[in-house]
Amino acid sequence: MTLVPEHSAAGSDAAALGLEALRARLAEDMALLNLPARPWVLPWEGKIAPDVDVLVIGAGMLGLCATAALRLHGVESVLCLDRAPQGQEGPWITFARMNTLRTAKTATGPALGVPSLTFRAWFVAQHGTAAWEVLDKIPRAQWMEYLNWYRTVLNLPVRNACEVTGIVPRGDGLFDVAVAGEAHPIRARRVIFATGIDGFGTGYIPPVVDGVDRRFYTHSADRISFEAFAGKRVGVVGAGASAMDNAATALEAGAASLDLFVRRPALPAIDKFSGVSSEGLVMGYLGLPDPIKWRIMRYGLDYPVPAPSDSTRRVFRHANARMHVASPVLRVTENGDGIVVQTPHGETALDFLVFATGFTCAPENRPELATIEPALRRWSDRFQPDAGEESMALGASPDLAPDFAFQAREPRDQGWVSHLYCFSFDATLTHGKLTSGVPALTEAANRLVRGVASSLLAEDAERYLNVFRAYDRAELRGDEWCPEQIVAGAVVSSTATGVPLQKGTAA
Repeated sequence: MTLVPEHSAAGSDAAALGLEALRARLAEDMALLNLPARPWVLPWEGKIAPDVDVLVIGAGMLGLCATAALRLHGVESVLCLDRAPQGQEGPWITFARMNTLRTAKTATGPALGVPSLTFRAWFVAQHGTAAWEVLDKIPRAQWMEYLNWYRTVLNLPVRNACEVTGIVPRGDGLFDVAVAGEAHPIRARRVIFATGIDGFGTGYIPPVVDGVDRRFYTHSADRISFEAFAGKRVGVVGAGASAMDNAATALEAGAASLDLFVRRPALPAIDKFSGVSSEGLVMGYLGLPDPIKWRIMRYGLDYPVPAPSDSTRRVFRHANARMHVASPVLRVTENGDGIVVQTPHGETALDFLVFATGFTCAPENRPELATIEPALRRWSDRFQPDAGEESMALGASPDLAPDFAFQAREPRDQGWVSHLYCFSFDATLTHGKLTSGVPALTEAANRLVRGVASSLLAEDAERYLNVFRAYDRAELRGDEWCPEQIVAGAVVSSTATGVPLQKGTAA
């Protein structure tokens, strides 16, 4: 794993020099930490060789961090794929529409314990300490620039414009991973799904729009041409951060009106997860009893994360924004060139409707998962919550091992299923809020890599034992003492080194 220098096509000369100095500092930091580790994975001995030991699907923040962690820890044969063009991976400049990240600017994110890999180091290298001190929150587009730098400076093996269309266990310890437009699948020993917020599902759109022409509505995770909203009557369904971000963006694009439909009687106001966040919860959540995990996340559904204050103000500083509380959308019908949204309190005529209604874990609806999905165990397969605590959404979550590996519904499938890893938002119920944002990403990646390393080592355990047995590099060569220093006693020879060793003691 070699570091490559930063090539800045834009920005001041000072910023470019700062990044070059940071690259040098990063190389020094990694040398001090003995990173990357010496490659240790043994070559495959099967009839058909894999293309890579580990394939990572997704090159957003999670995928880049997983790829970097694997390579830093001596798993060298890694490839990361992403369906997006380079520089457009993840949500940051596609469907994320907030002005800034909600995470504290000091979060270390994917730095993996290396100070010069942090966003702070990257920012200060270009803009200086004074600019860092006055920075409130990280601008969203700037976070994407940082991730691009992270990928470049670590020389991560990423291939873009690669859409995975199928994953098939071969039966010989490998997976065939089909990629659209490619004649041959990629063969891998392990597959990590680092597919971000949408994970193993898709954006959830309620059935109230069944039968309505798709040109009248969309999900907030879709690509939206907001300039088309100029002069239009726009509605947004939802009360969270995404709802506010999309509503504000529509208003800023010149929407004639904006109606926000909130099913609750008031906007959520308390962020319980932030209020109880701690290193203890990051590191120890995995070991909590299942009923406690369930209740924590179930309460999270009852008390959803509120939109940030600045995002909410961004909407309601516009006089043409209206909020409908206690107003679940009951029905949507077409009306000529528009639609009519019905709530318990009446009807609202609109030109377009955006559903900021989150994501659902539904791998059965993902064509690329068709072969493997039936074998993957979910929480609903083995956990029964107490009465009143039921949740179809939580029950659909994958039931994961302590290393993010999937577990099988049937024992006969456990072998190959355990070689697939869920490193996406869907891991939250099992592992806590490690893969749902920036703050705990290093802990998540380290946990994942330890699991992958243990799995690869166990698979070749006998071969590693043979390597141990065959190791014969002599530490002593026999010239460390003089012949007259050898006292009476039987002389034996080491079978490994041939160095004479003394048996007995001096008289």
